[in-house]
Amino acid sequence: QLVESGGGLVQAGGSLRLSCAASGGTFSVYAMGWWRQAPGKERDFVAAISWDGSVTYYADSVKGRFTISRDNAKNTVYLRMNNLEPEDTAVYYCAARWRYRSGSYYRDTEYDYWGQGTQVTVSS
Repeated sequence: QLVESGGGLVQAGGSLRLSCAASGGTFSVYAMGWWRQAPGKERDFVAAISWDGSVTYYADSVKGRFTISRDNAKNTVYLRMNNLEPEDTAVYYCAARWRYRSGSYYRDTEYDYWGQGTQVTVSS
């Protein structure tokens, strides 16, 4: 089970940190990702991190502003979002993929489990 938290309303230029707590399995066997979906749009890749935190991936739109990290001792993955823009407004989803999957991190079909999402709203 994946449970996101930390969403909310923030002004443009502000920051938020999302958390995703995992339970019911061995967290370290999963790579983790963050995805987002704005109203009327498809779900988009945001960031991903390997099972041990050694490799990270980012969408071009968030590079330099967002940072993904994980704490395997706490079964939690984080997404630090700085310099938020109105275009970042979306429901943010946490997702887990088995560490031995070989498919692209940028494809949502390569993820095995999903959270329920947390709303992030950035006002201009």
